[in-house]
Amino acid sequence: MTESEVPVPSPEGANDTHSEEPQVAILFIGVSLFLGVICRQVFKGTRVPYTVALLILGTGLGAMGSHINPDLILFVFLPALLFESSFAMELHQIKRCINQMLLLAAPGVLISTFCLALVHRYLFPYGWNWSTCLLLGGLLSATDPVAVVALLKELGASKKLSTIVEGESLMNDGTAIVVFKLFLQMVLGQHFTAGDIVQFFSQVALGAVALGLAFGLVTVLWIGRVFNDVIVEITLTLTASYLAFFVAEMEAHVSGVLTVMTVGMFFAAFARTAFTGESQQSMRHFWEMVSYIANTLIFILSGVVIAESILRSRDNVQGQDWGYLVLLYVALQLSRVVVVVILYPGLKYFGYGLDWKEASILIWSGLRGAVALSLSLSVAQVGQEESEDYTLITKRTEAQFVFFTGGVVFLTLIINGTTTQFLLKVLGMDHTPETKALVLEYVRHEMYSKALESFGELGEDEDLGPAEWSTVCKYVSCLQQHPDTRALTHPHDASVSGEESRNLILQDTRMRFLNGVQAAYWDMLDEGRITRTSATLLMQSVDECLDLVARHEPMNDWKGLQQHVHFPQYLKWSSQSMLPQRLLSFFTVVRLELGCYIAAAFLRAHRQARHQLREFIGESEVADAVIKESENEEVEARRFLEDVRLLFPQVLRVIKTKQVTYAVLTRLSAYVKTLEEAGLVEEKETNHLHDMIQVDLKILQRKPPPVKMQSAHEVLINQPFFGALPGHVQQVLLNAAKECMMFRESLLFREDSKADGVWLVANGSVKWTRTKSTGRQLLHPTFPHGSTLGLYECLTGRPRLCTIAADSVAHCFFIDSAKLMAVSASEPGLEDFFWQESALVVAKIVLPQQFEAITMQELRALIAEGSNLCTYIRGETIELEIGRIGILLEGFIKQEGKDDVIGAPAGLLTKTEVIPTSKGFSGSRTASIIPQSIFYHVEARSRVLFIDLHSCQSTPFTSLSPLIPKQSMGESAGLMRFGSKYQSSRKSSGGPSKSGDVHGDHSASYSAKAMELSLFGSQVTVSKKGWRGGYVRSFLNLHQPRSQSYPTVVKRAVGKQFSSAYALKSPARRNGTVPRKVHSHGNLVLEPPPQEWPKSLVRTRSGTSCESDGDEEHIVEIESPSKLFASNQTTW
Repeated sequence: MTESEVPVPSPEGANDTHSEEPQVAILFIGVSLFLGVICRQVFKGTRVPYTVALLILGTGLGAMGSHINPDLILFVFLPALLFESSFAMELHQIKRCINQMLLLAAPGVLISTFCLALVHRYLFPYGWNWSTCLLLGGLLSATDPVAVVALLKELGASKKLSTIVEGESLMNDGTAIVVFKLFLQMVLGQHFTAGDIVQFFSQVALGAVALGLAFGLVTVLWIGRVFNDVIVEITLTLTASYLAFFVAEMEAHVSGVLTVMTVGMFFAAFARTAFTGESQQSMRHFWEMVSYIANTLIFILSGVVIAESILRSRDNVQGQDWGYLVLLYVALQLSRVVVVVILYPGLKYFGYGLDWKEASILIWSGLRGAVALSLSLSVAQVGQEESEDYTLITKRTEAQFVFFTGGVVFLTLIINGTTTQFLLKVLGMDHTPETKALVLEYVRHEMYSKALESFGELGEDEDLGPAEWSTVCKYVSCLQQHPDTRALTHPHDASVSGEESRNLILQDTRMRFLNGVQAAYWDMLDEGRITRTSATLLMQSVDECLDLVARHEPMNDWKGLQQHVHFPQYLKWSSQSMLPQRLLSFFTVVRLELGCYIAAAFLRAHRQARHQLREFIGESEVADAVIKESENEEVEARRFLEDVRLLFPQVLRVIKTKQVTYAVLTRLSAYVKTLEEAGLVEEKETNHLHDMIQVDLKILQRKPPPVKMQSAHEVLINQPFFGALPGHVQQVLLNAAKECMMFRESLLFREDSKADGVWLVANGSVKWTRTKSTGRQLLHPTFPHGSTLGLYECLTGRPRLCTIAADSVAHCFFIDSAKLMAVSASEPGLEDFFWQESALVVAKIVLPQQFEAITMQELRALIAEGSNLCTYIRGETIELEIGRIGILLEGFIKQEGKDDVIGAPAGLLTKTEVIPTSKGFSGSRTASIIPQSIFYHVEARSRVLFIDLHSCQSTPFTSLSPLIPKQSMGESAGLMRFGSKYQSSRKSSGGPSKSGDVHGDHSASYSAKAMELSLFGSQVTVSKKGWRGGYVRSFLNLHQPRSQSYPTVVKRAVGKQFSSAYALKSPARRNGTVPRKVHSHGNLVLEPPPQEWPKSLVRTRSGTSCESDGDEEHIVEIESPSKLFASNQTTW
C-alpha cells in the first residue's frame, strides 16, 4: 500500500457534482456572517446555544437549495479554528490531563468503534459486512472539537473539565480519522497484516505529530527573530496553521487536524510569552475574531450539508431509516457510557481525577459536528452501483452514511447541546460557591464606596457647576441600592461553622493570591524585567501551585522553581574538568542569569501580591496565614540571590543594567507617544523617534551586555591577602594554589585537625563554630569573602582553632602550608604581615563579643590604622594601656596579681576600677568607675598585636564607634588621653631600631595593599588626604617605646614600682562645677567634682596610682570639663 492509496477529501473532489461560481461562495459567507450577527444578538443571555441556532439556520439554507462546496469551506476555516482552540489550552493542564486525553482518544475510540459496529451489524437490516460496519463506527466515534469547544465556552465549564473534553475531542478527532481511513481501505478491498497496520498508524498519526512539531519549531524560531512587529507575528501564526493543514492532507497524507493541533499546542508551550504588551492584545483580538467567523461559517455550513444530503439522498432513504437514526443516536450515547465506565478507573487516577458528576458531563458532551460530516462526504467519492459481493460501497450505502452522520450531528447538537446547561444545573455544578458569593458581596460594597468617592471628586466642575446626584444614581446600578453596612460581613469573618468552611475560604484566598502573582509576572514581562524563558517557568510554577491549592494543599509555588534556581553542580569540579573554561563559564552564566531572573521576579511578585491582598481584604486571620506562607517561601530565593551577590556579583550587575536600560527606553517611547497625543509633534516626527527607540530595544535584545567572568588568576589576585604579596611571591604561590568551589554546608576543615594549609575565600562566605567557646551565642559567626583562614595555625603549628564550613556557595583557594612558610622569609616584613593577617581571624574567634558587629573590612581598617606588632622575651612586662586591645598570638603571659597563665591565642582587655570618693550633696556615698591599665608578665617568648582604638576616629566606619572609649574622643578630650607633649616624650624616650623600622615599613605597605583590595576589589591610587591615605601614614608613624633588646619591650625598674613619674594633674576649676556620673548603691547620681583633683587619682605614665612628687609634670588642658566623664564609657 502506498501513500497515494489513502483517499483524502480535496477541494476539487466535489467538482463532478457541483460547478459553483466564486460569487456564490462570497455571497454565502456574507449571508452566513449576517445571520450569525443576528443570532448572537437575539439569543444572547438565553439558554439556546449560539451554535445550535446557527445549525438550524444552515439547515434552512440547505433546504432552499444552496450549492456550496463543503470541502472548500472546511479547508478554509477549519485549520484556523483548530489552531485557536489548541493554542488557547494551557500547557500545565495539558501535561496533567494528557493521560486522560490519550485514554479517551485511543482506547476510547476503539471501544466506541466496535460498540457501534456491533449495533450496525446485528440491529441494522442493511446486511453490511464488518468492514462497512467498522467504517461507520469509526466515522461516528469522532467527537468534533469545534462543536465541543464552542459549547463549553458558552456554558462556562470549569477549566479542568474543559481541558479534558477539549483535549479529548482534538486527539479523538485525529485518532478517529486514522481509524476511518484504515477501515475505508479495508472496505475498498485492501488486506492488511499486523505490520501494515502499525506502519499505517505510524504514518498517519505519528507522522502528523512529527509534521506539526516541525512546523511549530520553525515558526516559533522565526517569531523569536521578529521584534515588535505585530502584523508579522500574527501572519506567521495564521500561515503556520494553514500550511500545516494543507501539507498534511495534500502532500504527506496524514491527519491535518492532528497536525494543526500539534502546532497549536507547541505554540502554547513555547511561544505564549513571545507576545507581550500590545502584540499580545492584538493577537488575542485577532484570533477571537477568527474563531467567531470560523464557528459561524462551520455550523451554518454543517446545517447546509445536512439538508443537502437529506434532499439529495431522499430516493435512497426510506421511512425505516428515520427510526434507525433514532436508534443510532441512542446507541451512540450508550457507547459513550460504555467507554467512560470502562476507562473510569484510569480517568479517576490520572491527572486531576474525575468524579461521577464530571463523568456524566463527559458522556453527554460527546457532540459530533463538521469533521464527521466531512468524513462522510469523502465516502461519496468511492461510492459505486449495486454489487453482489458488497466489497465496495454502493450509492445507497453512501447515501445512508451521509444521512446517518448528518442526523447524528443534528441530534447531538440539538439535544445534547441544548440540555448540557440544564444537566450542569441538576448536578449542582453551575452554582457559585459560598466563599465566592461572600467575596462578590464584599466587592459590591467596595464598588459603592468607590462610586461615592468618584462622585465627590468629579461631581462639581469649575466651569460647568455641580452634577445632579439623583440622575447619576439612575445610571449607576451599584448606587441604586444602598448596602447595609451593619449587615455587611467580611468574606473571611463569615459565621460559617466547621473546619471545612475555613479551608474553603483559605483555598479561595490562596487562589486569588496566586492569580495576583501571575498577573505581576505578566507585568514584569511587559516591563522587560524578566526574559521569556524565565516568564514561562514562573507562570508554569503558579499554574502547578494552583493545582495543589485546588486539593487544599498549602501554597508552594517556589517548589516548581527550585530545580532552576541553584548553582550548577559541575562548579565543584570546574578546575578539574576537561571542558574549556570559557565553555564552562558560559553555561554557568546562563544558568545563574536564569536563576537570578526567577528569584528576583518571585520576590517582587509576591511582595506586590501581598500588598494587593492587604488592600483588598484587609486584616483577617486567613489573609495573615496566606501572607505568612508567602513570606516563608521567600527564604530560599533571598538566599540564592545573596549567594550570587557574594560569589558572582557581576551577574546581578548585568541583569540590573538590562532592566534599567529597557525601562529607560520604554519610558522614552511612552514620552514620545504622549507628545503625539498632545499634538506637540507630528506623526512623521513621532515615527522617526519611535523607530530610533525600537532600534535601540532591538540591539538590547539581540546583543545584551555580557557577563564578564574573571579567570581563576584574576579572582585570586584580587583576594586581599594574596594580592598584597610581592609579584614574585604571587607567581610561586599561584602554581601551588588549588581552586575549590564549596557549596553550602561543605566543610573546609574541622576543629583540632592538623593545619596543612591556608584557605583563601575569594567570593562567598563561611561560618565558624568552636566547641571551646564561652559566653553568649553569636548571631553572625561568619567570615566574608576576602578572609584568610588557617594562616595562624600554619604560623604556630597548632591544630585548627575552629570548624569552618561554607555558609553560601564559596569560591576558595587552598595553598599548602609548606609553600607558604617557605616564602615568608623571602621579603622584609612579610612575616609580620602574615601575623597581622592571621590576627583578623584570631580576633574574631578569641574576642567574639567585642568584634561580632564589626565587619572584616572594618576590622582590617582598624588594624591597618592603628595596630602594632610587638615581640617580648621572658622576664619582660607588657602594659596594656587605656583605649587599647591586645591579641596574644604567641607565647604565655601572666596577669599581674594573678597566678593563672594565659596562653595564645587570647584577647587582652583593660579593666575598670571602682574608687570611692567623698559624700555628695545628697549625703550618700559615691564611687567613680575609672578604666585601668593592666600589666602582664611574660612567661615565655610572646608576640602581641596591639590595636589602638583611638585610631578608629579617622576611618569612615560607624560600627567601630562602640569600641572607642568615650572619654578619649579627640586629641585632648579625656582624662586618660595624653596630649602632644606626652606623645613627644614617648617618641624621645626611645624610637624603633633601624631594622625594626624597615620591617614596619614593608608590613605597612602589604597591609595597605590588602586594605585597598578588601575595600575596592582592586588596588587604587592612595590619596594623600583623607582616611585612605591617612590610615597608611598613621600606621607608619605609630612608634611605641621599645627596649634595647626588643624594640617593643617596656622596661620596669627593679626596686621601683614605676619606670617613670610622668604625672598628670587636672587644674582646679574656680568657676562652676564639673558634673559626672558616679555610682551610689547601684543608682546613678550627679555629683559636683571637688575643687581639686585628688592625689589618689594622679596617674603616672604606666597607668598606676601614686603620691605625685613628680619630677616632670605634664598638664593636659581640657577644652570642656564635661569630657572628663563621658555619659557612656566603653571599657575593656
